[in-house]
Amino acid sequence: MPTDIPGIHHVTAIAGDPGRNLEFYTQTLGLRLVKRSVNQDDAGTYHLFYGDHGGSPGTSMTFFPHPNARSGTIGNGQVSTTQFLIPGDSVDYWTDRLDEADVEVTGPSERFGNTVLAFDDPDGLPLELVARDDAIAGDLPDGPVPDEHAIRGFYGVSLALARGRATKNLLETMGFEPGETEDERQRFVAGGDLGYVVEVVEDESRSAGTQGAGTVHHVAFQVASVEQAEWREILQDHGLRPTEIIDRKWFESVYARTAGGVLFEFATKEPGYTVDEPLDELGEHLVLPEWLEDRREEIEAQLPPLDVSKSAD
Repeated sequence: MPTDIPGIHHVTAIAGDPGRNLEFYTQTLGLRLVKRSVNQDDAGTYHLFYGDHGGSPGTSMTFFPHPNARSGTIGNGQVSTTQFLIPGDSVDYWTDRLDEADVEVTGPSERFGNTVLAFDDPDGLPLELVARDDAIAGDLPDGPVPDEHAIRGFYGVSLALARGRATKNLLETMGFEPGETEDERQRFVAGGDLGYVVEVVEDESRSAGTQGAGTVHHVAFQVASVEQAEWREILQDHGLRPTEIIDRKWFESVYARTAGGVLFEFATKEPGYTVDEPLDELGEHLVLPEWLEDRREEIEAQLPPLDVSKSAD
């Protein structure tokens, strides 16, 4: 067996207007734009990456923004909520900050002994801030949120499933230990410092979700480069149909749709976002992998204007 997975690598969602998306995640949530590229499977669409100062695995929230995208619906077969980790004493700060930004907040509430603030991003993507006293110090961005209250990275995700048995079995194989349950929600915990929680929420009566703006496209988990092929075999052993190993420039990836319908990615930590940009220039330029570089003029002509000046770290 390969090494247990420590947690989430990144979460990728679908958005509408890219400028609105950029402003919310950098100015309201205080994350850094760490990579400005394109969807490698649809090069006429941006791929925007947000995270801590260096875009460390476990902090990177990424988006495919389509200006005319239809809204999706949240339901079974999806990541239903993306959860960020904040320090335990930051709940009042974030309640006030989101209120000042005209973001409607539900809570604070308690779940599994943690204080939780729930809200949606401008496209309706469900987000939560989970407050914990043991939140790591992190490699914080130099943004509008004071360091003592800044988002540290991911706490985890919740998965909406009609039936969760096969997905739970896979999570345990990945190194997520089953934990507490509250109603139809069960918590699975990995051994890392960020993105170490997956909550499985089972409800057969809930409708299937539909993909569109305001929904998660996939959740990616951290794996070691030398174990990537072994994880692919494990996915096959679970009856899934994983892709080949795909070079995404900043990491290598294997994708597989789970029995519950959620798309999982297994992404390597290396080489990271500084492989093609200096750390202090992350996000400032449109970066293309070398196999798309000869199409730069064509690609740039298709992309809508995007003012990144307010997102500078």
